[in-house]
Amino acid sequence: MNVFDLIINDKEQVALNDIFLDEANRQQFEQLIKEHKYIEELSQYGLPVNNKILLQGSSGCGKTMTAKAIAKALSKSILILNLSNVVCSRIGETSQNIKQVFDKAGREKAVLFLDEFDQIGKARGNDDKDVGEMRRLVNTLIQLIDYYPEKALLLCATNHPEIIDTALLRRFQLRINFEMPTQQVLDEYYHKLLSRFPTELQSIERKYSISFAEAKDHTFTLVKSLLIKELEEKQKIVEE
Repeated sequence: MNVFDLIINDKEQVALNDIFLDEANRQQFEQLIKEHKYIEELSQYGLPVNNKILLQGSSGCGKTMTAKAIAKALSKSILILNLSNVVCSRIGETSQNIKQVFDKAGREKAVLFLDEFDQIGKARGNDDKDVGEMRRLVNTLIQLIDYYPEKALLLCATNHPEIIDTALLRRFQLRINFEMPTQQVLDEYYHKLLSRFPTELQSIERKYSISFAEAKDHTFTLVKSLLIKELEEKQKIVEE
């Protein structure tokens, strides 16, 4: 399989300031970005930079957006691995597919983003079928991560860190949690989403205890409904 078939073509540009992060996470990402900006200076003192990061927590809370923002801040290309194309019925092929993408990211000093990392990093022995094959896949991942070049950046995301092999977990220098947003944070997010629309379209029912992604879908669905209703009423007046 061609390496370009394995990568999601996503050109969206995202700035770190555009993402709703709690202060502790924001500080960690800002530190990470600064480390890579000053990588040469740090190396003169024998100080390694963190370049293997696990983003863990609820779906729709900003993990993918954060990876894009880090790539933009460092002026690096981002390779988003399409796991649906990578994972094959024959695990040997899966290992080869993953190695192709790791090699490309390493050569380009890119940001490599692996979403749903638990799909390929399950604990060895948790799968009743092909246990030996799964172990070989995890062993391949361990080697690829161990030899991943320092000037490239590996970001992996998972909603289920508890099922990832412990040997893989030890390879990550940082493990950063993404929590479901509080009501206050969601209100700020709703305000930002709605601020681009006319006042009459901003009065929507707000949902809470949901992720940012769910809040965005909910907001846009209701705003579209209000806008269409308004357009239909105007059309009726014109027709009359």
